[in-house]
This record gives sequence, structure tokens and C-alpha cells, in this order.
Amino acid sequence: MSELDIPVRALLYSRVVQTDPLHGAAAGKRSYAFLTLPNYSLIALANAIEPLRMANRVANRKLYEWQIVSLKGDPVVASCGTQMAPTVALAEMGKVDILFVCGGIDVRDTVSAQLAKALRRRAEAGGALGALCTGGYVLARAGLLNRYRATIHWENVHALREEFPLVEITQLFTIDRDRYTCSGGTAPLDLMLNLIERQHGRHISHQVSEQFVVARVRDDHDNQYVPLRAQLGFTHRSLIKVAQLMEENIERPLSLDAIARETGLSRRQIERLFQRYLNCVPKRYYMEIRLRRARELLLQTAMPIMEVTASCGFQSPPHFSRCYRQHFGRPPSAERRRPA
Repeated sequence: MSELDIPVRALLYSRVVQTDPLHGAAAGKRSYAFLTLPNYSLIALANAIEPLRMANRVANRKLYEWQIVSLKGDPVVASCGTQMAPTVALAEMGKVDILFVCGGIDVRDTVSAQLAKALRRRAEAGGALGALCTGGYVLARAGLLNRYRATIHWENVHALREEFPLVEITQLFTIDRDRYTCSGGTAPLDLMLNLIERQHGRHISHQVSEQFVVARVRDDHDNQYVPLRAQLGFTHRSLIKVAQLMEENIERPLSLDAIARETGLSRRQIERLFQRYLNCVPKRYYMEIRLRRARELLLQTAMPIMEVTASCGFQSPPHFSRCYRQHFGRPPSAERRRPA
């Protein structure tokens, strides 16, 4: 067995810890490190670091410090061709609260035995680990996400589920005990803003979001946008056509018979396609589309809940509220009461 093979003892890394270890701690200075891998995503890294810098500025004191790390200490080339300096060696980074693995394109090629061993050593010592963009693949490959909920960029979701069935793939970002993972692009910004709020309060987090002209800070109930083709892992024109019809008919949902007539498929064919490739029935998929649209309207507009109900094809506010609570864990009225 090679060092990259996931050992049985890796299952023990998922310790029985029910809360975020940094949540509710004394509001002292936090220290983060960002482990850059070849071809890492610079936009993901920048969206993680900049909120920390701005938090220091709006608070007028040093709430956070950070450092750029590589396995050997040499600056690593990002996918856009740039390098970050100064960069220190992973073995010399000292004590940090969270070590974030920064991934990008061709992430499979970056996982060496030396890297996996170093990350396992940190986990065994009780160190918190995070991942930006495709960095979650590296943690999973090292056996450090078994029995955890985690997030990875949508392009890698399908492959990660197939290769690592013990990892539960979720939302835009995920905080599960001592693992902090997120998708790429702007998702690290949302993760950091949520961490800043947990650690230093909504006032600081809100000021940071204002400086970056962020209209709404997303939370861990938000899904990252995953194109249907990415979910399927290949192009299936019939299924994509059905899904597009659903997207185009939110206010007045179509019946399955009407969808079948429009697409030239039978009800049974549509049901088989959804069960085989999306592991759900068409009715459930359609409902999730409508509920996601409803949440966008609740959070991004001042539309009355009655209008949101009608706009998303629900027959009555009680029915809408019941479906919304079942899916998001809170009623629409509670969503609207939450601070922007």
C-alpha cells in the first residue's frame, strides 16, 4: 500500500466534536495559513485573504494575520501565471488556527505522498484544516474528510462523490467541526465573512461586506450553482431539456404530462432519467428549483411573502411555508427577519 492510499485509521480523524472549535472562543487574534498548490485559483485565494485584511482595517486592530505557504517554501505559480511572495515552507509556518489548502486546475496531479503525509500529521496533532476551490480533493485523497460534510468546486463534485463515498458533499461552503471547506470563485469571501461574524460579531462582518460592495452575504444554506451538465458528468440532452422547461415555468408549474408532451418523452422515460441521473423524482427536482427561486426573492427583494408565494407557483402561503421549512429548516418569515 502506498502512502497515498487512504489507511483505515483515517476514519478516526473524524473526531466526535459537535461544534466549530473556533466559534465562541475569546475574540483574540486568529492566524491562518494558505497552502498554495500548483495551478491554484488566485481569485479564490484573494477572496479568502482580503476579508481578513479589511476586518483588521475596519476594527482598527489586528484581528487576523496570515501567511502564504508551499510544501518546500518556493513561490508557486497560480493558474493565471502569477506567484505570491513571501512564501514560507509548510514545515516552518509555525502555529496557525486553520491551514487552508488552495487548489485549482489539475488538482489530482498535485497530491504527493509528502503532501498527504504532512496534512495527516497536522490532523493527528489536532490542527484544523480547510480547503478553497478544489483543495477539498487533496484533503479527501489524504483521508481527512471521511465522515465529514465538505464542499468542493462544482466541476469536481461528481468525481469526488464517486471516488470518496464517505465524504458528504454539500452547499456553497461547509463548516463541520474542524474542517472549513468551500467552492471556488467568490465562495471563500462568503466563508470568511461568516467566520468573521462568528468570531468578532455581525458589526465587523457587515462593515467588511460594505467595503467590498457585497449586496448579500451568503450562508451555509446557500447552494453553489451547479450546471446540470456538471451534475450528470456528461451531456444528456433530453434531461437538460426537461430541466430547462421547469426553470422557464416557475410561476405556473407544468404538469409532468405537459412536460412529456413538450419534450416528446413519456412520463415513465422522464421518471427513469431523473431517478438514474439525479437520484430523485421529477416532482422533487421541480420543487427544489421553485424553493431556490423563492429564497432568492426573499433575500434579494422586498416582495411580500404573498407575492413570493404566487411567483414561485405555490397555491397558498401555508403550503409555501411548510415546503420552505422542510427544505431550508426555517419558515419564510424567519428568513425575511434575518439581518441583511
